[in-house]
Amino acid sequence: MTDPVSRTILLLDIEKYSDRDDVEQTYLRRMLYDIADRALEAAGIDEKRRRRADRGDAVMELIDANASVPRLLRALLTEVPVRLRATNRMASSSAQIRLRSVLATGYVAIDAYDGWVGSDLNHACRLLDADVLRDALRERSDDFVLCVSEQVHAGIVRHDHPGIPAADFHPVTVDSKNGPLPAWLHGPVPKGKAGAPGKAEAGARAGTADTRPPL
Repeated sequence: MTDPVSRTILLLDIEKYSDRDDVEQTYLRRMLYDIADRALEAAGIDEKRRRRADRGDAVMELIDANASVPRLLRALLTEVPVRLRATNRMASSSAQIRLRSVLATGYVAIDAYDGWVGSDLNHACRLLDADVLRDALRERSDDFVLCVSEQVHAGIVRHDHPGIPAADFHPVTVDSKNGPLPAWLHGPVPKGKAGAPGKAEAGARAGTADTRPPL
């Protein structure tokens, strides 16, 4: 097994994939790959700076830690929704594609079987499969929902970079085998799914006030 190295982790998953027939699944996978590639290209991340794993109804990307996370996050917030709207406008009702996504950072190792190993990756996968993401996508008219890890929020989102409005992200808590897993959902939180907003938002505001450079 290789030594764990720092990576940006991007996960994209197709809603209701197993409900489709083989022809529709083939089409959806092709669209998923195209949307992922376009978003990464828009973020300036070429194939040499990322490694992909196929999960059937989802893709997982390990991205070079030196790639710009703000640029990738902006691409996810802009490029992906645009591509989804364009794709779905031309597709039949049975071939509509809607995506859940998680952006995280952490340490990941690769084992002798070319598998990916690491608790940070496990946490990202649990966020992707969380009910709060599924419920958020189900309740929205948009075709895309994004959740970022606590580390991405602390390092990027709370600083209110251009094109990444911190106020658009809301704290949620996901249950995991190792206890509650905090994260931040872009857009409205489904009813009854919020985390501890008072504590989390207060911490974010305090951190932003302490670290933001003067204008």
